Formats: sequence, C-alpha cells, structure tokens
Amino acid sequence: MSIFEDERFLPLKEMESFTDDMMNRLFAFQEKKHPAWDNNAPFEERIAGLPLHYLVFSNPDRDPAKFGPTVAPFYPLREELRVFAHCARQVAKDSVVLDVNPGNGFIGTLLAREGVSVIGARDPAAKRNQIENFYDPAFYQMREFALEQVDFNFDVAFCAWMPSGVNQTPLIVKHKPKLIIYVFTDHADDKGTRVNGTNDAFTNLPANYSMIAEWDITRPKDLFREVWPDLTGSPEEMRITKIFADEPYQNIDISSIQRATPYSWEEELKMAALALEAKEILRKQGFSV
Repeated sequence: MSIFEDERFLPLKEMESFTDDMMNRLFAFQEKKHPAWDNNAPFEERIAGLPLHYLVFSNPDRDPAKFGPTVAPFYPLREELRVFAHCARQVAKDSVVLDVNPGNGFIGTLLAREGVSVIGARDPAAKRNQIENFYDPAFYQMREFALEQVDFNFDVAFCAWMPSGVNQTPLIVKHKPKLIIYVFTDHADDKGTRVNGTNDAFTNLPANYSMIAEWDITRPKDLFREVWPDLTGSPEEMRITKIFADEPYQNIDISSIQRATPYSWEEELKMAALALEAKEILRKQGFSV
C-alpha cells in the first residue's frame, strides 16, 4: 500500500497549513510575543500553543553562561505526568510531591495540575531558567531553598534532570520518601560530560526500595530539521524514567489510567514523527526525499 493510501498518514495532507501555523508561533516565541514570556498571564494561556521546538532548544538570545534552558530541559508528555500523579495518589491520601530540581516550576506545575500537591525546592545558588518563573501558584508552591534545607515531610520525590556531575541520591533518600521518580538522560556533551546527574545516581538505594517501573523515550536525530529543513538539527537523545517504591508500596497499580487530552506541543511531536516515518518508507521505496 502506498503511504498516500494509508489512513495513518492522512494528517500529512495538512502539513502546509500546519507548518505555517507552527512557524508563526516559533517566530512569535523568538520575538518574545508569545504569552509564555508573560509572568502575569494565566498559566493556561502561557502553555497554549507553546512550540515544541522551544521545549527542546532555548531561545537564540539566551546566554548559557547566565541562564539555564529557556523553558525546560525536556518536553513533558501528559501521559507520563498522569502516571506520576496516579502513583503518587496511591501512596498517601493527600500525597505531597517534592520537586527536587524545579527550575522555573513548569514541569512541576503540569504534574500538580493532575491532582497532587507539588512543592518545588529551588536552590538559590542554581542557575535560573531564561524564563525564570513559569508556574501556576494556584497549583504549585515554589520555595527558595537548597535540597539540604528541606525540613518538611513529603511522600514522593520527583527528581528530574539532576545538575550535571551531582548525585542527589543521599539527600533524597534520607527523607525516606515512599516513592522516587527519577527522570534523566545518559547523553553526554562533546567533552564527554553527562548532561545531567551521575552514573551512580539511584544505583545503590537501601534494600527496602525496588524499581517498579521503567521506560524510555527517544528523540530521533534531527527531529525538526529532517521535516522542516530551516529548523535546528539535533543529536538523538534518550530520556529515561525510573520509579522506585519503598517496600509497602511496591504493588501499587500503574496501569489503570484514563486517557486525557495531550498537551498542544505533542501534536507537533506526532506530526514530526509521522513525517519522519513517511520519509523513511519513501526512501526504502527508492524515492529521494
């Protein structure tokens, strides 16, 4: 069957109008006209139409010596965050999640909006995101203190993108969380330095902890440039998630989750993946694309 007859590829017929809309949003974001830059705008407006490109890359004017990522270090998928919230709700009635590396609170807020209480512990010494605050105070609490200074009880440690070369495992485990959610990549830069964390993070947990779930998501090489040649190239990168549970909670259900509307940037991801698949099929058929 030709891809032109395959119903899966029907969305590609709208690629021209889809691309025009996407490029307009990219230009608006780059020129700081997108609501994401407005700290006073409602969170719902700030994330509407947020370009996937700027959840992978930072704005061109970012000074990496002064600022961390413009928005976030990776693109979150709603299905994943709903799994995290679903697990958190099963280990405590009013589960409290500590967002260990909150950045600007963007990903933590998305998690909180799935029905759990999330508190970010932002180290005052940490490099700020280019968009310094991107959280919804109606759902999310941002507190300005280092992980070493956390003095309250929490049920779940959400540890995403440890600082490069830092192993936060001992500081987290000493609080005896019921659940640990660890999101990271093994990817290293041109000098061989890990993008985040260390090789031994969460590898020697106390015996009462066991891993109850693990998955990975691979961002294909040149995800954008292969589909839209004017956009930035990028290496392949795998994002890994591991969930560890204390002994009383190792049989919690992680499967019965109702589907929900994906985030707007997931539509761009879906379109790019579909276009990449179509190009690969055409190349195998001898077409030059």
